[in-house]
Amino acid sequence: MSKTVLVATEKPFAKAAVDGIKKVLDEAGYTLELLENYTDKSDLLSAVASVDALIIRSDKVTEEVIAAGKNLKIVVRAGAGYDNVDCAAATKADVTVMNTPGQNSNAVAELAFGMMLNLARKKYTGKAGTELRGKTIGIHAYGNIGKLVAVIAKGFGMTVKAFDPFVDAAAIEADGVEAVDSVEALYSSCDYVSLHIPATDKTKKSINYELLSKMKQGAALINTARKEVIDEDGLLKAMTERGDLMYGSDLIPDCLDALNEKAGDRVFVTAKKMGAQTAEANINAGIAAASQIVAFFEKGDATFKVN
Repeated sequence: MSKTVLVATEKPFAKAAVDGIKKVLDEAGYTLELLENYTDKSDLLSAVASVDALIIRSDKVTEEVIAAGKNLKIVVRAGAGYDNVDCAAATKADVTVMNTPGQNSNAVAELAFGMMLNLARKKYTGKAGTELRGKTIGIHAYGNIGKLVAVIAKGFGMTVKAFDPFVDAAAIEADGVEAVDSVEALYSSCDYVSLHIPATDKTKKSINYELLSKMKQGAALINTARKEVIDEDGLLKAMTERGDLMYGSDLIPDCLDALNEKAGDRVFVTAKKMGAQTAEANINAGIAAASQIVAFFEKGDATFKVN
């Protein structure tokens, strides 16, 4: 039976991605509906009312959205993180939630190094900077992105360490990466820390003053993960007290004005979230989302289910 799939994106996919999504759905005999650049939640509530599946990017799928989707069976977040979806409400409504892990990973990993270079070279202001070669990078969470960060870091001639309590140390060591046994050991021994943890009840505000104050002289924290994992009061305090610490973020902190005032030269923040903003990631994630929806309906495949 034909299905209707809604692509709802406040920040639209690239045309090539939409074309790829349409091709996958056309081949399956499915109908594509587009809701792009919408500014009011009521537009999403109206659009989702009669569709079978929903593809989103950073759009928020709340309990209200799920309730409005009377025929909704699956929501796919085109990307790795899915904290913008109310998974509990989806489960209660028997709606499957999936992500597309790995599709944006290289884009995020490369962005992390772009931010490192910006900070290492004093944001290209003409001041003498430092090199990445010979420095130690710590990877906080060794998943798809973390593994790619390790590969790139080796190309820069960096020593690589990682901490991830959910990944066997032997698997980390097999990649030529030193596995450390605590987050404190990671932060205290590295010149750069690349942060890739999700925002959960346990991780929110876990990157706090106590942890940041343990960082090496001249160290930099690079956050391409989630804003919520940073204790911003602690970050501001650490950056104010220590004139050597640096912070790069792909998420705009609420305390950005204060950070710029206290440590402007040592802070680099993207104008908007840029982790997945490459043509390749955009296309890969969108097409993967469409393919997963077809596989879900046609084969019962729930490989990437997260709820």
